[in-house]
Amino acid sequence: MKKLLICTLLVGFRLMGQYTWAPLPNVAVNTNGQRFDDVFFLNANVGWAANGYYAAVYKTIDGGDNWTLQTNNTVLGSNHYFRNIEFLDENIGFLGTLNGKFYRTTNGGTSWDLVTINPNPQAICGLDCVGPSTVYGCGAYFFPAYIIKSTDSGQTWEYIDMSAYADALVEVLFLDENTGFAAGNNATGAVVLKTVDGGQTWSTLYNGTISGEYVWKLQVLTGNPNIIFGAVEAAAPNNGTLIKSIDGGQTWVVKNAPEPEIQAVGFVDENTGWMGGHATGFYQTTDGGDTWVNTTVGSNLNRIFIMSPTLAYACGTTIYKMTPSMAIPQFTEQPRKPLQVTIAPMPITNKLQIEITFLGVDHLNLGLYDQQGKRITTLLIDEINGAGKKEYSFDFPYANGVYYLNLHTNTGRQSVKIVK
Repeated sequence: MKKLLICTLLVGFRLMGQYTWAPLPNVAVNTNGQRFDDVFFLNANVGWAANGYYAAVYKTIDGGDNWTLQTNNTVLGSNHYFRNIEFLDENIGFLGTLNGKFYRTTNGGTSWDLVTINPNPQAICGLDCVGPSTVYGCGAYFFPAYIIKSTDSGQTWEYIDMSAYADALVEVLFLDENTGFAAGNNATGAVVLKTVDGGQTWSTLYNGTISGEYVWKLQVLTGNPNIIFGAVEAAAPNNGTLIKSIDGGQTWVVKNAPEPEIQAVGFVDENTGWMGGHATGFYQTTDGGDTWVNTTVGSNLNRIFIMSPTLAYACGTTIYKMTPSMAIPQFTEQPRKPLQVTIAPMPITNKLQIEITFLGVDHLNLGLYDQQGKRITTLLIDEINGAGKKEYSFDFPYANGVYYLNLHTNTGRQSVKIVK
């Protein structure tokens, strides 16, 4: 386990209104700007965390005070990026990766077995266990869109093609075995879908108008299924947004989020909540999203897991816990490092020459945007087999001006300004 070398404890304590967040001890803190992609708690004491780029699963049985490493790339014998983790009970759980592999445990995470699904999903970007034996998953953020479903605790699976409803799916959230939501994007923009028949048919509840945006995470407010929040991830120069419905998704209100790459969202009531993302801080609102304040507690968030109005967890550079009215020490974190991108010559002419240095196995969805943030086209979708430099060349039959390249990869989104 990596020691807390990148964090500096500061003298003094700070209260953030009624609620405070603190980084948990005895769990890894990521270097190189990487993060934990998911955290899941079965109850107040038993939980799991999935480290993304470093591909490790940790378990706690004491509410996050102590963590045990359960598995990693060395144990599984392959190179993975862990995206999410979810459990039906203390024994049966599921681990999604971005590498075409999906795992199931029947002993609480001590060991993991590879799941076979036909056709094989390229990635599992979202998971949700509901009821005693039903599990849903979805993917992929880099296309195509599909749902996987099991009604026998993961022994057998159904693959549902979602291309009629979306181009990419990153989140799935169910109220019961039959009624639930899926989120991602389509050609128009960010999208939220709903099913009432266990995923066989879907209706569109929300569809944004900016191509390239995603509804990345959804939350149904505890105790009120009519109140739904969504985190909409944008590409610079556009800003991310918070979407909210108070009538079960029939109508939505859209509010500005703190920064473009917003992904995580979690509220404890209609007014008090938090958002964060790949390159952002940990932001709090107490007025329903009209204004936001950076708590400075953490960064690089992918999920905020609300258990009750007085207990929540979040995953980012490390794992965080929220409890009411508790003073916590401040600390700073190493920011996420973008991929190294070289464009030469610059300004460009009729050819766009790009060199990208990848950190490891990855995926690349490379989009072109104009100066106003309107998506022009997807230049390519590529599967990256390992660390190293990769070169790309594209014809550029566009007018002189300013453009943005948006790189969407396993480790985040970043925009690079180019001039023709």
